[in-house]
Amino acid sequence: MRLSALFIRLAAFCLAAIVCGFAARAVVTTVETRSVETVGVALEEQGHAFASVLGDGLQVILEGEAPSEAMRFRAISTAGGMVDASRVIDNMTVEDSAGIVAPEFSLEILRNDSGISIIGLIPALSDRDDLTETLTDMAGENSNFADFLTTADYDVPDGWDGAVAFAVRALRQLPRSKISVRAGRVAVEAISDSREQKAQLEISLRRASPDDLLITLNISAPRPVVSPFVTRFIIDENGRRFDSCVADTAAAESRIVAAAQAAGVEGQIGCMVALGAPTTRWADAVTMSIAALDDLGGGTVTLSDADIILVARTGAVEGNFDRVAGELENALPEIFALEAILPATPTQSNEGPPQFIATLSPEGLVQLRGRMSTELLNSTAENFARAKFGSADISMATRVVDGLPSNWSIRVLAGIAALSQLSNGSVVVEPADIVVRGNTGSPAASGEIIRLLIEKLGEAEEFEVSVTYVEELDPIAALPTTEECLGQIMNVTESRKIRFEPSSATIAGAGAAILDDIKEILQRCADLRIEIAGYTDSQGSEDGNQRLSQQRADAVLEGLRVRRVPVASFRSVGYGEADPIADNETADGREANRRIEFSLIVPESTEELTGLDQIEAEAALEAAAVEDTAAPEDLNE
Repeated sequence: MRLSALFIRLAAFCLAAIVCGFAARAVVTTVETRSVETVGVALEEQGHAFASVLGDGLQVILEGEAPSEAMRFRAISTAGGMVDASRVIDNMTVEDSAGIVAPEFSLEILRNDSGISIIGLIPALSDRDDLTETLTDMAGENSNFADFLTTADYDVPDGWDGAVAFAVRALRQLPRSKISVRAGRVAVEAISDSREQKAQLEISLRRASPDDLLITLNISAPRPVVSPFVTRFIIDENGRRFDSCVADTAAAESRIVAAAQAAGVEGQIGCMVALGAPTTRWADAVTMSIAALDDLGGGTVTLSDADIILVARTGAVEGNFDRVAGELENALPEIFALEAILPATPTQSNEGPPQFIATLSPEGLVQLRGRMSTELLNSTAENFARAKFGSADISMATRVVDGLPSNWSIRVLAGIAALSQLSNGSVVVEPADIVVRGNTGSPAASGEIIRLLIEKLGEAEEFEVSVTYVEELDPIAALPTTEECLGQIMNVTESRKIRFEPSSATIAGAGAAILDDIKEILQRCADLRIEIAGYTDSQGSEDGNQRLSQQRADAVLEGLRVRRVPVASFRSVGYGEADPIADNETADGREANRRIEFSLIVPESTEELTGLDQIEAEAALEAAAVEDTAAPEDLNE
């Protein structure tokens, strides 16, 4: 009886224990589920979706890869805010930190009359000592060299050494410059002495630049200093024109040109903008003088610094002349002095005035003929001509006579000096007049001749300068424009084809001769940016056609490179079977579509940029090029 009761009690205890165990497990499961859900929602709201939440009884386990140690810590803190922090188990990892990125190395070199300074960050492995030694030698003993370079211990980037070498080479040619260098890129800002030197420097530097170096040149030519500051306006039977026109500012030039146009000058005209004006009111004096001469109806007006010579035409009405001259004299700025001349009517004579005539042929032959006052002047004139023209080919046909004016020797030598400013022409010297006529390749020649004659003879002397600027004689202006260069390439490629071996980028047949002709054209073209585009027909796969067209465009570019064409500003692009110009269903159409096209690379923006920003822009050195595409250059499969 007692044993049975004990068994019943033991069974009841076991049953109670089992029930309690199940109840405890249910409670733990509920707590675990709610903890996981609560922590997961909190992590999601705080932007820690990288962390996943697992439950293990009362413990909350965080797993996943945190972007950073800070994000890992924030995730743990968020979980600890939802449940007891002691229940949070951290099994998260942290992403590997990215390696420290090497800095962008750059340096800037400044050079002027006081010396050279260099500043920037360069690789520690580059040859700093050699660079500084070279620049120190370049600066010279009497100039300063300032070294503000710092180094960083990183690998030398590709293109760095070539950029630095080119910068040093450019610096040797540019005594007043700033050169900025980055890997594969160089920007040059400099001042030249003249526009001719500017063009020569640009051509020289572009030809010397490595093919893989992107350079930007911003070389300026300062305004010339003109003395005396001369403007001369003429109205005669040949029309209305400037013999010389100089302005002190661009705004003054616009006003002077407008006054000349109002006086009847036609066509495109312009003035040299230069330094040396006697006053900021130069444009006022010039415009008043032009208007006065127009009112007179003919003659010349010459402004030389602050002196103004107004010469009326022969036969002008005296009363009208006095009125115009008086109004002009009272209206001029105070600094200017006016001399008004009304020529007397010449008397008739059967004998012409004595003359000295000098001529210069296009071949360089100089002939002197006419009258000389003394044997000494005759010998002096010959020697002076040899010195001025640099030639022994001087033909003398002069004779010594009596009765010539006392200033005849000055007028003869001034005439020879004036002739030396021309490419070809003549000068006629008479007692009352000097006439210079001819052609020149310098836009400033007419002004230079007038200033020379005024300096030697005086402002009141009569002379006529009729000089024609011929662009073909100008070594700078004769350089072809970008459009003309591309047009010449079109002429070369119109009737001939660059042929390639079948399914390859190897140039075959007469292609090499065509590249030789293109090389001759490109070597005469400065600062040219060209895209060489390759195209195929539609046979074959699209990817294969694109690769072949790129390889063929690259082959043309490489062909020009090995011919020592400066192609640093060129690019080659393969367009595959895109943009067909004929029907790919016919053999002739496919032949036409297999082609190379040359086109100008046009700037995306016409905004003027400076410094290294220009490196990313298309050069505009004067005006933006107008896009033009050459005639197709066919390719053969």
